[in-house]
Amino acid sequence: MVVGGVIGYSCSSGNLDNPRQGEINVSADESFQPLVNSLTHAYEGIYPEAHFNVTYVPEQKAVLSLLQDSSRLAFTSREMNQKERDIIKQQSGKLTEQKIAIDGIALITGKANQDSLITIKELEGIFSGRIKDWSQLKGNSNQSGPITLVFDNANSSNLEFMLKRFGVRDVTKLPIYTAESNENVIKHVRENRSSIGFIGVSWISDGDATLTAELSRDIRVMGVSEKENPTSVQDYGQPFQRDLRKGNYPLARFIYIISREGFSGLGGGLMTYIARDVGGLVIEKMGLVPIIPYPRNVEVQTKQKF
Repeated sequence: MVVGGVIGYSCSSGNLDNPRQGEINVSADESFQPLVNSLTHAYEGIYPEAHFNVTYVPEQKAVLSLLQDSSRLAFTSREMNQKERDIIKQQSGKLTEQKIAIDGIALITGKANQDSLITIKELEGIFSGRIKDWSQLKGNSNQSGPITLVFDNANSSNLEFMLKRFGVRDVTKLPIYTAESNENVIKHVRENRSSIGFIGVSWISDGDATLTAELSRDIRVMGVSEKENPTSVQDYGQPFQRDLRKGNYPLARFIYIISREGFSGLGGGLMTYIARDVGGLVIEKMGLVPIIPYPRNVEVQTKQKF
C-alpha cells in the first residue's frame, strides 16, 4: 500500500509549496478538461510561480491517482466512497472534498440527424436494450437505423453517470462505442448519423473559445425531457446555464475538487480561489453554474447638493 503524503510532508517547510507558489500534480476526468484548464491557467496567471501538472484520465484512474498519492488534487463528478476514505485514513492523509459547480451531460447528434428531442423514458429504454432503433423514438423524423451510444472512455464519468442513472450493470449487450476522448466523440457523431454522443457540456459551452466554436460546428445538442409524454418544446431542457440553474435539465451533475493536502499548500490555494475568489466567474464563463456565485456588489452613488 502506498503511504500517503506523510513522507512528502515531513520535509522542511522551506521545501513545501504554499498557496502562491510551488508545483503539484492534479488528475481530472477528461470531460472536465476545458473547465480545469481555465481554472488552473487563471490561477497561474495571478501567481506566476504556481504550477499545476494536470493529467486528464478516466475518472476511476483520477481517483486511483489520488489514493496512490500520485496527485494532490482530483476533479471528479462524485465524492469519495467510504472504502476510498478509509484508504486515505490508513495512510494518515487528510481528505477535503469541495463541490464547485453544476455540470450537465450533453447528448449530441450530427446536423444530418433531424431528431434532437428525447425523453428520459426513451433513454431508459435504450440503456435497457428495449429501444434499439431510431424509428422507435416518438420524436423521430422519419429516421431509422440502429442507435449507437458514443462515449469517451469505458471508465469515464460520463458513462458511469449514465449507467448509474438507469441502473445498468451489464453493458456487454449495449451498442456502446468508445472514442477515447470527448473531442473524438464529437467528431464521430458528426460523421455518423445513427450515433448519440455523451460529453461534458463545457466542451461546447464556452462561447468565447475558438475550440468550442469549432467543436460545436455541425452538431445538435439534444433536448431532454423528464416527462414521459411532453406536449411542447418547453418540456425539454438542455445542458446550458439557464436550464442547469433552474434545475430543468434531467442529466445535471455536480463537479467536485478533492484534496489530500495535509497543510496550507498550493492545492488549498486553488480551492479557496474557486470558493471565495473570482473562480466562480471562471466557472460561469465556461457555461456552468458555480456552487458559490461570485458576489456582484453594485455601489450606487448619489450626488448631494449643498
